[in-house]
Formats: sequence, C-alpha cells, structure tokens
Amino acid sequence: MKIKFISLASGSSGNCYFLGTDKYGILVDAGIGIRTIKKTLKEFGIGLDIIRAVFVTHDHADHIKAVGHLGEKFGIPVYSTPEVHAGINKSYCMTEKLSSCVHYLHKGETMKLEDFAITAFEVPHDGTDNVGYCMNIDGKIFSFLTDLGHITPTAAEYICKANYLVLEANYDEEMLKMGPYPPYLKERIAGPNGHMSNRETADFLAENINEGLKYIWLCHLSKDNNHPELAYKTVELSLRSKGIIVGKDVQVVALKRNTPSDVYEFE
Repeated sequence: MKIKFISLASGSSGNCYFLGTDKYGILVDAGIGIRTIKKTLKEFGIGLDIIRAVFVTHDHADHIKAVGHLGEKFGIPVYSTPEVHAGINKSYCMTEKLSSCVHYLHKGETMKLEDFAITAFEVPHDGTDNVGYCMNIDGKIFSFLTDLGHITPTAAEYICKANYLVLEANYDEEMLKMGPYPPYLKERIAGPNGHMSNRETADFLAENINEGLKYIWLCHLSKDNNHPELAYKTVELSLRSKGIIVGKDVQVVALKRNTPSDVYEFE
C-alpha cells in the first residue's frame, strides 16, 4: 500500500496535513483557509470527496480555522476530544459552528478508520485540551506532535515508536530571547505548556532516536523566532554528535510555514 504525506502549511499562521492513499485520506488540523485547502489539494490531484475525516489536535485558531466549513459545508467528520470540540465552538475564528459533523475520541483509545488505526494521546500545551496522534497504516507508524511545551513520558512513547515523525521545532532560544515579543509572550512560548525549541527537539531526538525512524518533519516553525535552515541545522548537528548521519540514517525536513511541502510517498 502506497501512503502519501503532504504538509499543506505548518507554522504559527496555520497548520494542515494530509495523510492517505490514492483512494482516500484524512487531514490533521485545518488551520488555514478553506479555499487554500481546496486549491492545494486539487494541485496534488486530491479532491475533498476523498477526505474521510479531520483530526484536530487542539482549539487554537491556527489549527481550526477551516474545520467548520469542512464539517458543516462538506459533511466531513471532525474528530477530537469532547473538550476540544467545546473549545472549537467557543473560538472567535469559528464563523461556522460544528454540529452535525462532531465525533468524539478519547485519549489512549484506538479507533479504526478504513486502514488507519488512530490513537490520540495527551501532550502539554495551553489549549482547552491538547492531543497528538499516532496513526498506524499498513504497519507504518506516523506520529504527529505539532504543539507541546515539553516531552512527557507519554509523548516520548509515541515519538519513539514512530517510523515517520512530525515534531515541533517552534523557536530558536536566542532569537526568542532577543526578539520583539513582550516578556509575557516569551514566557508563554518557552514555558512547559508552550512550544518546543529547536534545541529541545534536537537533544531529545539525539538521545532517543530508534532504528525504525525513517523521516523527521520539523513542524510549526515560528515566523519571528526561527528559520527553517536553523531548525534543520540544529537537529542535524545534534544527531551527528551521536553518530547519526542525516540523509543516510534518517531524513530530516523543516516544513514550510505558508506553502506546501513535497509529496512524500512510502510503500
């Protein structure tokens, strides 16, 4: 079975990922405009009619902007925890409230969706409720951890079992420290329920990488406090310090903030 992964957008302005086959797929988050989602998918030969569901990580605007349209206008089921669903419908960015398309899932429980086995798990962030997703498709394990302030034992478990990993590298510590953000926002970002820095992500990967990990996509990069080259290099050097060669032992990609990634296909 051929599996496709595409990042439609990944950053503090909006996040949306496609995972699927030639016949059907799912979205993880929908934090960009519905027109952009439709246009981008169409450019890859993907119609909304093959999207079986949207899985939402948490209720911040950059992850939910289009879920109302996808659910209520196109009839696509929207899955999240009950707390996230409540937060979605309270959000200022939701012009289209969810009702008919609401589907609940619970952390630690695995659900089946065609060939997908999907498990939501707790991550530390400051949304109403917050999850990552582990998706097993035909024996290939994809883990999505897009927003988290630190790596808990639960998060570590799902990172370490992944063959394909989408993991946050939000900011460079020095750029955040010296940048224009007010002190309260810097504290929030760097706090235990905020975001992961390049260094924190790099150090964890270097110490815990497993032989089954084939791809790492660094996601949710900050516009003001990071650069793709900096995120990539921080991880690459940290892995190299442990004798792990990027491009040979594992692939590392820093995802683009506002433009789609390449199509990654795996058999």
